[in-house]
Amino acid sequence: MSAQQPRYSPAETAQRGDEIYERTIRAQVEATHSGKVVAIDIETGAYAIDDNALRAARFLRAQHPDAEVWFVRVGHRVLHHIGGRPVVGRS
Repeated sequence: MSAQQPRYSPAETAQRGDEIYERTIRAQVEATHSGKVVAIDIETGAYAIDDNALRAARFLRAQHPDAEVWFVRVGHRVLHHIGGRPVVGRS
């Protein structure tokens, strides 16, 4: 698979992806797929769900080879985080 050049700016990709997720996908996946990753084609609205982003993207691109992909983790504000969790009660 060759590298694909992005057709949209990062900001436009994020805006379109989040809009599609909120408008058409969220209600279908929130109750049953918490913590999973949704790969969304921001041009067609097609999506795939898996435990990790790479597999979700592969499933999506198997059906939509030219997909412009945005990722969302179901039930979370961010896809990934860096660092540990805060320790409660530590001074």
